Amino acid sequence: MFPYKDENPTYLTPVVTIGVIAANVLAWLLVQGAGTHEALTRSVCELGAIPGELLGKLPPGTAVPLGPDLHCVLESTNYLDVVTSMFLHGGWMHLIGNMVFLWVFGNNIEDAMGHGRFVAFYLLCGVAAAAAQVLVHPESAIPMVGASGAISGVLGAYLLLYPRVRVHTLVFFGFYATTIQLPAYLMLGYWIVLQFLGGALAGLRSGGGVAYMAHIGGFIAGLLLIRLFARRAYLERRPVHTAEYLHWR
Repeated sequence: MFPYKDENPTYLTPVVTIGVIAANVLAWLLVQGAGTHEALTRSVCELGAIPGELLGKLPPGTAVPLGPDLHCVLESTNYLDVVTSMFLHGGWMHLIGNMVFLWVFGNNIEDAMGHGRFVAFYLLCGVAAAAAQVLVHPESAIPMVGASGAISGVLGAYLLLYPRVRVHTLVFFGFYATTIQLPAYLMLGYWIVLQFLGGALAGLRSGGGVAYMAHIGGFIAGLLLIRLFARRAYLERRPVHTAEYLHWR
């Protein structure tokens, strides 16, 4: 299932959400060369978050696998890689999928928090997502890239704030596709269950592919942090028929 819009109006112009999307697109075009082999390889190696490197388990000079017969060599540890990795992607579909999810759900979370709080929330969820992946695979030499960990935090926050808002979703059945409208709790509940199942079926391996633990960690961070960052007075003014909100008293 692929969401493409929701029925949840916003009152603030989502300048941060738009800015984060723009930053990801610019990083893909200017830093990663729109996926050209050399630029993509260099950016993932130099700016991706590598668990073993962050924990000091992989010394400089270690060969980092990036694919069949392809690797790069670690240099000095840079903890800012945790942040830069949030703005890098592994391919066009990786980028587009993440940015659509961010646009559909991020504008409402920014609306509920305000611009400044949303920036802090987004970055904290991204750091929490990376930390979850690092803790599960502390010696991994596989670079992590992508905004999905931080966006997972946005999804967790949305699930608590707006569980009954209808989300328009594109559903594929083989070569056939249709659209359906689902309440957010079904759509996002389905998504997080897939992350747990994906992690379990993968045996929580440290190999390449989807960083399921980062998704789960970011989602949990969003669930926990939303009470600290959402503006109570704003939520209480929201019309109940367009959005559900937490009982804050």
